[in-house]
Amino acid sequence: MSVWESLIGQGAVVEQLRRAAALDTPTHAWLFSGPAGSGREDAALAFAAALLCDQPNPADRGCGQCKSCTTVLGGSHADLTRFRTQNVSIKIEEARELVTRAQDRPSVGRWRVIILEDTNRMPERTSNVLLKAIEEPPPHTIWLLTSPSASDVLITIRSRCRPVKLRIPPVADIASLLITRHGVEPALAEHAARLSQGNIETALRLSTSTDAADARARREEVVGIPLRLRSVSAAIGAADRLITIAEEEADADASSRNEAELQALRDALGIAEGERVTPAMRAQVRQLEEDQKRRARRIQTDTLDRFLVDLQTFYRDVLTLQLGTGAQLVNAHLAQQLTQYAGDTRPETTLAHLDTIAVTRRRITTNASARLMFEAMMTALMKR
Repeated sequence: MSVWESLIGQGAVVEQLRRAAALDTPTHAWLFSGPAGSGREDAALAFAAALLCDQPNPADRGCGQCKSCTTVLGGSHADLTRFRTQNVSIKIEEARELVTRAQDRPSVGRWRVIILEDTNRMPERTSNVLLKAIEEPPPHTIWLLTSPSASDVLITIRSRCRPVKLRIPPVADIASLLITRHGVEPALAEHAARLSQGNIETALRLSTSTDAADARARREEVVGIPLRLRSVSAAIGAADRLITIAEEEADADASSRNEAELQALRDALGIAEGERVTPAMRAQVRQLEEDQKRRARRIQTDTLDRFLVDLQTFYRDVLTLQLGTGAQLVNAHLAQQLTQYAGDTRPETTLAHLDTIAVTRRRITTNASARLMFEAMMTALMKR
């Protein structure tokens, strides 16, 4: 199976990348953009595998079978660096480390490939560190950046990158993927594909993960919130419920990783069990603890954003019914409740609710209190 087969519903992108991989001197910097779940990171990884592929015939690069392809896809190729921050934003120290690594010559392949995910999480000061490396790159290094939207990346960086725009995969293609590659029952595959709104990761989470049933139940709980917002107390309760779930997910991740990371650091520093941390080593321990706090915040933010996306589908379906567009409902299994809700409200109100959710999605990435923002949003969404 070639590396390109993992890119569902992206025929134009595959052709663009296949041609570039066959060139002797491909563009030195690329920006992969597309909605969440469109596969922009998968596309970047597939392109990296094709660039480093062992096939002597350029047209065959990206075979998916040679040692270089398999090690790239497995994340162990010596000439591939794949970076994704665990924090809310990419730190300047992380960008400097990537720039330094870009100076190294390839050890086994033709190129040194650096994949930088979520470039939109890079503040301007950090972006300026990366800019110099992209403006004057070493002749052997290729940068592959990813972002939900090209406009989210500093213009001086995106203007120096070749754009790769991924589209939302069709529901039928995602359902086919779930059935043929993951053995999902057809009815569940179609249901998960529709609820995912083109997000392959979401479709997999709703159908194949170990907690798929819980994930579907949680989504149903979120989507049904507007039907239950009949009082201020109900609105505050709904906000508290979602914040609590997000905090629990972050705590669950922390319980499984933080202690192990701290112990690994103590071992690396030579600190025996029960021995006190010396002042000279305290800064490194404190840095790890700060990184763990940032990671927990990112998990909370990502979880809350997922809830907001699910909530948007309810009002999107309501607006579809109110305007009579004839478009397929995302939550078709709730058609009766959606129809009744649509008849009791006006399109202008539905649009205002969608704007409220969009504003909240932007604000949760700031330092403002997520709990207060969700309480204010739920109160604004109350049916009046």
